[in-house]
Amino acid sequence: MERKRYFHTNSVHFNGNEHTKNKSKAKPIYQTSAFVFESLVDMESYFSGEKEYLYSRYGNPNTEDLGKGVALLEEADDGIATSSGMSAILCAVLSVCRSGDHILAALDVYGGTYSLFEQELKNLGIEVTFVEPHTDWQKAVKENTRALFCESVTNPHIRVESIEDLMKFAKENQLRVIVDNTFATPYFAKPIILGADLVIHSATKYLGGHSDVTAGVIVGCEPLISRVKQLVITMGTTLSPFEAWLTCRGLKTLGLRMERQSSNAATLADYLKKQPKVEHVYYPESLSSFGNGAIVTIRLKQEVDIHAFFSSFSFVKIAPTLAGVETSISYPVGTSHRSVPIEKREALGISSQDVRISVGIEDHRDIINDFLEALKKA
Repeated sequence: MERKRYFHTNSVHFNGNEHTKNKSKAKPIYQTSAFVFESLVDMESYFSGEKEYLYSRYGNPNTEDLGKGVALLEEADDGIATSSGMSAILCAVLSVCRSGDHILAALDVYGGTYSLFEQELKNLGIEVTFVEPHTDWQKAVKENTRALFCESVTNPHIRVESIEDLMKFAKENQLRVIVDNTFATPYFAKPIILGADLVIHSATKYLGGHSDVTAGVIVGCEPLISRVKQLVITMGTTLSPFEAWLTCRGLKTLGLRMERQSSNAATLADYLKKQPKVEHVYYPESLSSFGNGAIVTIRLKQEVDIHAFFSSFSFVKIAPTLAGVETSISYPVGTSHRSVPIEKREALGISSQDVRISVGIEDHRDIINDFLEALKKA
């Protein structure tokens, strides 16, 4: 029996077998649209299961490595890489719902997810009810409710979802559970262990980690993940080999980055709590025993000039996304939640003075000094 390995080891040694006679230390990039065969009989061997690859939309060693690598870290049965986090969400939902079905979703999901559910799923005949935080999900259940969707850590106010409570509710109502684990990463949270059916990631964020890929991943239990794979293939949302290779490279340092970024985030959050121009700091205290993640959201006081604040940093970047190794800031009202109706944003308490901080791996003293200067100038 093979001994179970720990997270840091699994994040480095997740690659599958090489398909060449010459073994390289780094996994080769199989940058090809298709694979070749010696004969028609040889090609038929793919369809009989003897050979693994035919056409890169159906599967490729690099994309397979990413799906299986994240599944290993999440302790799921299997996984598949997709073209983006949004395509991962779409394929995950469509694997458990069809026209005429109803799903429940946490109201404080990412703005892009809200738009997908509110507009496109409804166009496909799938009804969505958004449930406000800390309210009774049971009141929103209908006869045709099939699934619930939530984020393990929400955006932008970094609320830690009670996955255990939702799993109990879902089991009582025979619902499938899909969890977006992008902010927490498998380093801090593993929803599959708690009973989630599918877990998705915008691998663009922490899994890739270097702001140079756009990718998604779906992991889950068999046979549900088989249905997901068929959808990804049929809908053409497969990830390219090169982007999969880049994301796999990032995955190898996930634990190290999370340790550093989480430590920096905790230090910055404590510092910002003491600043007179900061009205509130959003940062969890009980995400995991390994740390509380790398995202800090602050609410500046009304007298603070938000435009001056954003324009006053020396190295902290303004960006509409998060999770790179460099610290960046974003404006939820103007980016991630721009598409969410004002009344919904107000219900969630999202303010025009909110700033989401994605804390990087720089020296924490430099990060603090850059925020100090920006607060002074604003």
